[in-house]
Amino acid sequence: MWEESSLVRVVPSARPRKLAKVPFVELADGRLQGVVSSGSDISRVYVSSVAAGDFAFACRTNNNRPCGGLRGGFCNHVTALVGEAVLQYGGARVARYLQAETAEAADAAGTAAVPTAQQLTAAMSAVRPQQSADGQAVTGQVFSRFLRHLAYLELPATTAPLPEMHWFPTAGAVA
Repeated sequence: MWEESSLVRVVPSARPRKLAKVPFVELADGRLQGVVSSGSDISRVYVSSVAAGDFAFACRTNNNRPCGGLRGGFCNHVTALVGEAVLQYGGARVARYLQAETAEAADAAGTAAVPTAQQLTAAMSAVRPQQSADGQAVTGQVFSRFLRHLAYLELPATTAPLPEMHWFPTAGAVA
């Protein structure tokens, strides 16, 4: 039945999370990226990202101004983004995606413990990542995705096709 509706089946969160501080988080385009609310101004949000592999980071406002908290390392917005990503996807998946090596303890059965957000942030900070050179471009892309995401959330549930998604093949189509 879900193949015939305009609703998308979503992988459930690893744990429930509140959307007020970090309303949008995704693992996409080789980065952990998302939108983080400002703690001081209700009309301001920050677009933060961390690249997989080298952990190059960026954090800019929705008006594409640099975050004042970036002083050679992760700001509070990036740290909050990592924390919410661990809640959304689980620590192991985020660590794999970002290619972060954490010093995890193993239990008695030899199974590695799932890294926490603090362990991931510490492991990434230990390599002294640089600020991303393409922070401005990333900000625009991520914020645009976030706004598009919000627009789809406002649509009523329906089984009718969405015109802007007409290029998706229909379920069971034969080539």
